Amino acid sequence: MSRLAYYRVSTTDQNIESQRAALGGAFDKEFTDEGISGAIPAAQRPGFAALLQCAREDDTIHVYAVDRLRRDALDVQATVRAPLKRKVSVDVRGLGVIAEGAGELILAVLAQVADMERQRINERTAQGRHTAREALAGHRQDPQGQGEPWKVTRCHPELVKAWRMSHSASIAQTARSVWSSVATVKRYCAN
Repeated sequence: MSRLAYYRVSTTDQNIESQRAALGGAFDKEFTDEGISGAIPAAQRPGFAALLQCAREDDTIHVYAVDRLRRDALDVQATVRAPLKRKVSVDVRGLGVIAEGAGELILAVLAQVADMERQRINERTAQGRHTAREALAGHRQDPQGQGEPWKVTRCHPELVKAWRMSHSASIAQTARSVWSSVATVKRYCAN
């Protein structure tokens, strides 16, 4: 009977130490996936795949939270059922040991909550991008000085060159002003 721990963080600037401290136990083996999104199915992550290969009957897998497995409800349930079928138990901090039957039902509800959280994150991110685009649209400069917001579709090589020369601007300043990339401005001004 081995005690196995699994930790996952989505970005490389995060670390697993808070999860390790929260689980607070001496484990026989620990498996990690750092810098790997919860959108990747658990079985496709190197750390979790190694954990599944290592786990034997009567072992217990300890996880900090359901969303460390994945934020997709169906994948969470499939991820937990696979060890349960092999008689490996899964212990989620704060929830306890998941068993077949009632434990799976509780897990299904929590997985749905994690899935809803993922959807809310996606909605907030999309809204933030939309808001940023709208805010930036008012700050774009029209190289012809007509007062209209500059649109990338109006970015013609001749206009970019003319604006740069009339303002004695650098490549980077021109790129910011005409809302284009430095590489594009270089290409336009090289001719």
